[in-house]
Amino acid sequence: MSRLGSTTFAVGIVLLSLSAAQTTRAQEPSLPSSQTFTLTDAKDLTLQGVKAEAVEYRGRKAIRLTTEEEFGFAFLKETQFHDGTIEADIATKTLVPPGVRMPGFTGIAFRARPDASRYEMFYLRPGNSRSDDQAMRNHSVQYVSEPDFGWEKLRRQWPFIYESYADLQPEEWTHMKIEVHGRHAELFLNNSPNPSLVVDGLKGEDLQGAVALWTYAREESYFSNLKITNTKPDPIQNGGEAAGTWDVKYASDAGAYTGTMKLVRQNSTIVGIWSGAFGPDQPVNGVWRDGYVELTFSGTWPDQPGTVTATLAGWVDEDTAKGRMKVEGRADGRWSAVRRK
Repeated sequence: MSRLGSTTFAVGIVLLSLSAAQTTRAQEPSLPSSQTFTLTDAKDLTLQGVKAEAVEYRGRKAIRLTTEEEFGFAFLKETQFHDGTIEADIATKTLVPPGVRMPGFTGIAFRARPDASRYEMFYLRPGNSRSDDQAMRNHSVQYVSEPDFGWEKLRRQWPFIYESYADLQPEEWTHMKIEVHGRHAELFLNNSPNPSLVVDGLKGEDLQGAVALWTYAREESYFSNLKITNTKPDPIQNGGEAAGTWDVKYASDAGAYTGTMKLVRQNSTIVGIWSGAFGPDQPVNGVWRDGYVELTFSGTWPDQPGTVTATLAGWVDEDTAKGRMKVEGRADGRWSAVRRK
């Protein structure tokens, strides 16, 4: 084949490839700006471990979910939520005998996989809101990212960060609104302009997925008037590289601190050195998962004897990183870092 023929052939291949790519993009379904589900029947639901019934509860038509398992889901058909808002009216009625403690558990999952193997979720525990035990009151609303970050792990590792108090009335309707932008989410209740819970650093590894209703055993969960508003996704990607030298700032309830981390990653394992506040040349150990990191190192607290353990958790996005950091028994706050060029 002549050089001219080869060039013409190559150009033709490029044009065909571009045309195919454009055709593929044109065939990809685009998400509607909003989706509304009245939830007066079960036609828009795919059930997983639950029974769904159309009922009227406290003056409005709704879907009632119950389960014979520990918990279950009702997936909203044709939802693929990335960023935006999810709003719904929900209520919980427990089915336990008098005197048996059962706060109730009803929630909305998002960015969920079809088999519910992974999902983010906010849920309510209305009974805890009326408790005379302040610790229980502080467990009224909860964020989880299953299966890796359930309520117990988050509560033990990061107390008071992923749950909080909210004024809820058991068996009454609560308007629930979830706002999601990238790795940041906020939960609003009963049309309040202020969030009841803020999660700055969602734990899930999926940036998009389905929306699902969630219920628990020994109760009835009611859902009505659900609306999804899809917005342009934040330009973030998973897989951020942790290796390198990082300048770190730590803003805590005990003050502001700085340091430098030099990190090396091999597969999911991270090792390195911390220097700065809490001591020089402190060994760092941790794990990496698709851009999410958990790091620990030991050091000394300023002007006090003894050893303290610092823990950082968060996401790497290109040449920046941020998340939560605690120094055991001393401080809690947020960290941010910039990679040195």
